[in-house]
Amino acid sequence: MDQNIAQIVAGLRTAFPDVAFSPQPLIDRSEDDAGAEQVFVRVPPDKIVEVMRFLHDDARCDFQQLASLTCVDYLDFPKARDRYAVVYTLVSPRLNHRMWVKCFVNDPDPAVPSVTGIWNAAEWTEREVFDLFGIRFSDHPDLRRIMTWDGFKAHPLRKDYPLRGHGEREDFTVVTDDSR
Repeated sequence: MDQNIAQIVAGLRTAFPDVAFSPQPLIDRSEDDAGAEQVFVRVPPDKIVEVMRFLHDDARCDFQQLASLTCVDYLDFPKARDRYAVVYTLVSPRLNHRMWVKCFVNDPDPAVPSVTGIWNAAEWTEREVFDLFGIRFSDHPDLRRIMTWDGFKAHPLRKDYPLRGHGEREDFTVVTDDSR
């Protein structure tokens, strides 16, 4: 593990002794590979805002940029203990390091507190994850669908969503070469 990331994880463990961060390589590769320096930590939903505030404000971390926020559906994934992971990519331009935070949630009502109070950039990406995966972000200032329409009942990026959709494609006129 990179020395900067090791110090950040040590700072997290000191500040939050009740959280098992379980740092792991983002991608499982050999130790001599540069990918081994890419580390993620696990954070439970009830601690996500506190931990993210620490990562943003603490001078050793200084993660001023939320580069991305997305979700992974681990349905039928070997050895997966949880259904969804909300994945945050944090960047410190000043200290030139990055880190990933994974927050795992499950059905029937997967929910994570919003981090829009820390990074304004989370507003649209949390809406996208809500719309396409069904993860609710409590305390979000405007949590509504962003890719599909109001009244759409499903979440298209979930792995149990049918490849042909739930009938939404049948309302469109099929255009063929002969019908032009």
